[in-house]
Amino acid sequence: MSTRTPASALFWRILASNGVIFVAGTTILALSPATVSSPVLAGELPVLTGGLALMVAANALLLRSSLAPLVRLNALVARVGALHSGDRLAVGGQGDLTDLVATLNALLDRVEAERGARTAHVLAAQESERSRIARELHDEIGQTLTVVLLALKPLADRAPADLSDDLAAVQEEVRASLVEVRRVARRLRPGVLEDLGLTSALTALAGDFSTGGLAVERRLEHVPDLGADAELVVYRVAQESLTNVARHSGARRAELALAVEDGAAVLTVADDGSGPPGREGAGISGMRERALLVGARLTVDARPGGGTRVRLAVPI
Repeated sequence: MSTRTPASALFWRILASNGVIFVAGTTILALSPATVSSPVLAGELPVLTGGLALMVAANALLLRSSLAPLVRLNALVARVGALHSGDRLAVGGQGDLTDLVATLNALLDRVEAERGARTAHVLAAQESERSRIARELHDEIGQTLTVVLLALKPLADRAPADLSDDLAAVQEEVRASLVEVRRVARRLRPGVLEDLGLTSALTALAGDFSTGGLAVERRLEHVPDLGADAELVVYRVAQESLTNVARHSGARRAELALAVEDGAAVLTVADDGSGPPGREGAGISGMRERALLVGARLTVDARPGGGTRVRLAVPI
């Protein structure tokens, strides 16, 4: 006994619809007073052309109605491939493709669950590696530079006048290197996020990027506790966005904002630079993956008036 599949149901529906159209057209032609001569007379052409046009139009409407769910399925698959989460088609109202839509929705549920678990594992390993590197920078390289700096001080005090300037320059270089090492370690492992909270961490982050001709304006409101994972996602998205602004946009001004809107904590990073990239790179893809982990929605678009705007909405 054969099983009725969505494909066979669609086939029989299209076949039956075309059959009805042709039977109706033949019946109307047979019962009407119109005649067809051989060869066809000029006066008969409008009747034949009109009948053919009606049959084609009716067939086109039926096919469009039957195949419309396939267009929506194609758009859905494209959105899922672009790391958009939670998009599904309603099962009802899809005609003969109802079973196909339900199967695809179930498949998307499994794919997103597996992708989320895999991404969580990768990002957890990444954060662990960042923490390890930050500790090594702070505990080993940072301490070594501190020892060198302390050792240079008595040498500079006892050095002849013709060497004191050179030793002072060396001290400044070592001191600048120590500051840079600590800054890099702080970016790799944002201890201020754990100690002082999200708002303070974002304030410090904006201060780190307010150098080299880029002015970062802060508009940070207090938001409810989002949990450690979600707050880390917000911090990393802000960090990656400001990094992109500083490296690629050519912007002079940027804005870092955090507010509560419609039951969500919304992070916005906007700049007056060259606008969004034509193709998303690894940085934006990484931000989307992080957003999916906490059920957040990330959008990257053009800022009104020029520039780029990154918006992350995290459900509270």
